[in-house]
Order: sequence, then structure tokens, then C-alpha cells
Amino acid sequence: MGKSLMIQGTASDSGKSILVAGLCRIFQQDGLKVMPFKSQNMALNSYITMDGKEMGRAQVFQAEAAGIEPDARMNPVLLKPTSDRKSQVIFNGKVLCDMDAVEYHEFKPQLIEKISTLYQELLQENDVIVLEGAGSPAEINLNSRDIANMGMAKIADAPVILVADIDKGGVFASIYGTVHLLEPEERARIKGIIINKFRGDIALLDPGLKMIEDLTDVPVVGVIPYAQLNIEDEDSVALSKVNRLYNTQKDLDIAVIGLSKMSNFTDFKSLESEPDVSVRYVFPNDQLGSPDILILPGSKNTLEDCLYLKKSGLAKEIQRVRDEGKMIFGICGGFQLLGQMLHDPNQVESVHGSLEGLGLLETETYFEAEKTTTRVEAEIGKEIISGYEIHMGRTENHERQHFAHLISANGKMISRNDGAVSSDKLVIGTYLHGVFDNSIWRRKLLNQVREAKGLSPINEAAMPYNEYKNQQYNKLADLIRENIDLDKIYQIMNQEEVNA
Repeated sequence: MGKSLMIQGTASDSGKSILVAGLCRIFQQDGLKVMPFKSQNMALNSYITMDGKEMGRAQVFQAEAAGIEPDARMNPVLLKPTSDRKSQVIFNGKVLCDMDAVEYHEFKPQLIEKISTLYQELLQENDVIVLEGAGSPAEINLNSRDIANMGMAKIADAPVILVADIDKGGVFASIYGTVHLLEPEERARIKGIIINKFRGDIALLDPGLKMIEDLTDVPVVGVIPYAQLNIEDEDSVALSKVNRLYNTQKDLDIAVIGLSKMSNFTDFKSLESEPDVSVRYVFPNDQLGSPDILILPGSKNTLEDCLYLKKSGLAKEIQRVRDEGKMIFGICGGFQLLGQMLHDPNQVESVHGSLEGLGLLETETYFEAEKTTTRVEAEIGKEIISGYEIHMGRTENHERQHFAHLISANGKMISRNDGAVSSDKLVIGTYLHGVFDNSIWRRKLLNQVREAKGLSPINEAAMPYNEYKNQQYNKLADLIRENIDLDKIYQIMNQEEVNA
């Protein structure tokens, strides 16, 4: 039977996901079989596992840090917002239905036994499970039916480490308030505090550490300094921090349109690892300029984002970039948006029926209730690349050229075309998420753009993206080892009983 340790935060973006990833890498380095777990995740960033199941991206990079293949059981419940009021509910990798907040709150008790069963399976298979909470455990209006924070800690009988972000200010108030808003039996589960994103002289912080320990009767087990690491993040908060300016010291300017329902923006993280590339995001009222590649990302609601582009003026700007002869690349929902028409007669995504797309590709998309979730291998020219599909639309291609030829899906051999390419090869659309993670193909595409700018190609491909990510996970593990009391963490984790 494995051990458990849960990381909860005083608020969203306190550093829970990154800390779980770092601890997973540390435990893996120490010879333990470790797995991340987050019972409920709300995000538009998702991933398809080897068996065709959908899960949150945060648990994917945590699994990578643990050195294991992502498994949908690591994230039993994934909520993907479809509108301001409703979310698609995914359980153990498969879509259940759409629910509003009240419906889901009433439904949560039905999930407890199922989540517990999945968790116990994982506990039997591993030495350590590192659990992640969601938001804050002090959401007192929701705690009666909580399955993400202390409710999950109770299911797992897990000790809790509370992490707080000092960079935002008010760190001691957030720690004290969180601890004292909890019920006594919940408070007893908190066995340590970690202060995250610290800048400055630790000597100035020391008196506060002693005072907060006295006020909460919980030891501070680490203070982790602020660090710049290129590791994937959750979408809802991370999007507020994305780069919006072109780094003119880089040869290539790649702009990503910030859609209102943007999903899977981690598709472009690998581009940031290229030495000649600047990646920026463009929202309404930003200057789009003349990027060398303009990317339209995935969308959870393509028809709503079609209207958003037209109302914001971004549609005209995209057309201007096309008229300038620059490359335009659409992935999933972005691919659908590039077409002539979007048809949703059964209101799968919206109430709009049919809308004209941007008209940059000779394609039409029809939205269907059944969701496509596949891991694929594909041929693009002479290159074999890997990626995954997550979409509810079927696109008919009337262009002469496809983007890729799929040769396997979820481990089975297939033969199917994907995507579309305009006759001048400057407008490209594909359903393949993760296509830019393929370093050799990525460099060929970038060299094509370099040559169009009159620049010499870079003949050496960048470091494989998986290797690059492993370097980042090792740096993260080193940072955490140096700044927390790891012996205390092991002592907390190895307690046989954590209940008061």
C-alpha cells in the first residue's frame, strides 16, 4: 500500500501544480514509484492518453515529471467550460454531459465512491501518490460537498501541505485565514506550510515565519524562491501572464490569436524552446503587426469564437496578414475557423446554427455530438510525427492538398487524411494538437519561413522537446530540494494516521 501527500493552496495560482510536479520528480529520483492525482480539475487544456481518454494537462506534466505515462485515473473529473454558466463534465476520460454549477454541485456526491475506487487502485499500484487540491480549501460555501480539497484529503486519509504565494502580497493573512476557516478535523490535516515565489533576503522573512507557526501551530517546511522555469501551466490564470510583445532580438515573430474560448494553448510551448523564435499572444486592442506566422489555436466553442473574431476586429486583421502573404496556421478550432462555413444544426456548441468562417481555406465544418479523442501518428511529407485529436466537429476539405496522412490512432493502424493546405501553401489547418512538439518537423517549418524572409536556415534541430522538458523538471526538483525540509516532508508522508 502506497503513501499519500496532498498539496493544497491558499488560492488559485499559488503554485500547487508546479510543486506537485517537483515533488513527483524528487520522489522518482529517490527511487520511488510515484503518481500525481487531482480529483477535480477545471481547465480548457486537455490531453489524450494512449487509450484514447481525455485528462487535464496539469496532471500530464506532473506524470512526465514522475517519469510515467499519463493515465486518465490521475484526473477523474475534468470540467471544461462551454459557456459562462455550463461545463462539459468528463469522468475517467469520457464525456458524461454538460452541467451548470448548481447541477454539478448536486451531482458531486454521486462521484465520491467512484473517485475513491480509482484512487485506491492507484494507491495499490504505487509507492507514493502526490495529490493536488483545487483553488482553496477555505471555500466555505462549497465545502459541504467538496471532492477537491479537504473532502479528497479525507477520502485519501492524506496529510496536507499548504502552499501560499508571497509574490501577490498578504501571504500571512492568507495562511492564517485559510487555516482558521477550516473545521478542526480539517485543520488537523495540515502538517506543514510552504511559502512560494519569495524574492529578497530570507532574514527579513524569518520573524514572520516564527509568528505564523505560533498562530497556526503548523511548521513552515520551506520557502521557495521565485524562479523562471519553462514548465506548462494551467490555462485560466496562466493566460493573464502570457507574453504579448515581440522580442525583436529573435529572427521569427510568431503571434497566437487569443480566442475568448481558447483551449490547449500549451500546443505552442515547444516553440518557445527554439532559439530564433519569439512567441506572443494577441488580444483585442493589441497591435497584431506583421508576424511571420499567425496561429489560430484550439477553441472550446468555435462558433462563439467566430463571432468574437468578427466583433473584435481581429478577423479583418487576420485577413490583412493573409493579404501580406504571411503564413497562417490553425489547430483544431483554429482550423475550423479558417474555413468557409461552420454548421451546428443540432446546437452541439451554440445556438447559432450556421456561420460564415474566415474563408481562408476551402473547408466546411459540421459539429456532431460524438467527441473525437485519439492519439495519432501521421506522415507529413517524409516525417512521421505524433499528436492527438480532441474535437466535436467533422471538416470537409475542398482544397487540393491535405496537411497530413494519419497512419495510426490509439495504437491501431489506419489510413485517413487530416487538415487542409491552401494552394500557395501559406494557410494551413490541422486537427493535430501537439504537432509543434515534433522537433524535426518544427524546424523544417521554421526554416521554410526563414528562407521566405531571406534568412539562412538553421540546420540543427532543437533539442527534442521531451528532453528539454526533462531538464526543466530536474531544475525544478533541484530548486525544491534546496529550499524545503525534505526530511520533514518524508516524515509527514510516512505518518500512519493523520486524523485528529
